[in-house]
Amino acid sequence: MNIAMASGRNLSVYIHVPFCAVRCGYCDFNTYTATELGGGGSQAEYPRNAMAEMDLTLADDRAAGYDYDRVSTVFFGGGTPTLLPADDLVAMLSHLRTLIPLAEDAEVTTEANPDSVSRASLSRLADGGITRVSFGMQSAVRSVLATLDRTHDPERVPQAVAWAREAGLDVSLDLIYGTPGETLADVETSVKSALACGVDHMSAYSLIIEGNTAMARQLRRGELEAPDPDDMADKYELIEDLATADGLSWYEVSNWARTPQQRSRHNLAYWRGGDWWGIGPGAHRHRDGLRSWNVKHPSRYARTLAEGTLPVADSEQVPAEDRRVERIMLELRIADGLPVETVPEQTRGMLEVHRERGHLDPAALAAGRAVLTRRGRLLADAVIRDLVP
Repeated sequence: MNIAMASGRNLSVYIHVPFCAVRCGYCDFNTYTATELGGGGSQAEYPRNAMAEMDLTLADDRAAGYDYDRVSTVFFGGGTPTLLPADDLVAMLSHLRTLIPLAEDAEVTTEANPDSVSRASLSRLADGGITRVSFGMQSAVRSVLATLDRTHDPERVPQAVAWAREAGLDVSLDLIYGTPGETLADVETSVKSALACGVDHMSAYSLIIEGNTAMARQLRRGELEAPDPDDMADKYELIEDLATADGLSWYEVSNWARTPQQRSRHNLAYWRGGDWWGIGPGAHRHRDGLRSWNVKHPSRYARTLAEGTLPVADSEQVPAEDRRVERIMLELRIADGLPVETVPEQTRGMLEVHRERGHLDPAALAAGRAVLTRRGRLLADAVIRDLVP
């Protein structure tokens, strides 16, 4: 492919900041506390390393015939990006801007813990080009936060949101539901607390306990009870009721926004199969079906970059059929739905089956799109299994 053929594309950029003050018991993300670092992987050195990877990634893209016109979304994720000084995040964004222009309406998000920001740091982020902050609220109930090993004071959340609003930032609050010991009343308290902040966007993810986490070991020792699927469904429906009553609409199974303009465009780029850079230890990158991922440990990541080499651990060219399966899995979860013609002919008959079961919207299906109903969202994985070959 030549550069002229690849030009005109939008690019999204994910920048992974792999540092946390404390490792939460449920988390299996590629994150590290200060005591786990060494050998060039420190927080102080990280911005320089990330910018070096940006330089090498741009050179690699251009060598392959890709020359993106603009960056449409940027997302600082983690970890806790705001453990770094605000100036460091701004410096990485500024360096990216020197390589590829940011779109005039670029969405630039950083994740943050409520106790990792201040009025001054949020103001600096906004002045430096950040447009949106996503706070890891998780719950407003102290006992639930304790089970999750979250260390922030729930009363800090409204203050952090107010500071972000004062700085001119859009705000999302992220919740987790289904924590062992959490009641329906706890979920109601958390959602109402989030909505009382007047947020533009809310995410609510069901707790998934991965096998290599501290919480999984607690389950195996009988110290916690495993989440119950029926209880999870009740909690999801409660979240949907409360969000809808407050004027938010679902646009992905676990995400609600007040207006279409306030949806997370960065996440939508993932769900719609766009191209993105993944900068940082363990980050994934996608370019027109070519998927690659970086080495995980910050020290090895730093050493590889010091040698002038992209820190890629491995890559794969995703076959066309696998890309179609991924498209079904991802696009069916969003409110815009999936074009019927994307579903393979051998499984297309299941669309009518799921319409009859109340899982797919009849009007949307008649118009050529498969869109989950509320009941269908509760059974999204089962619907998807029936549609993939």
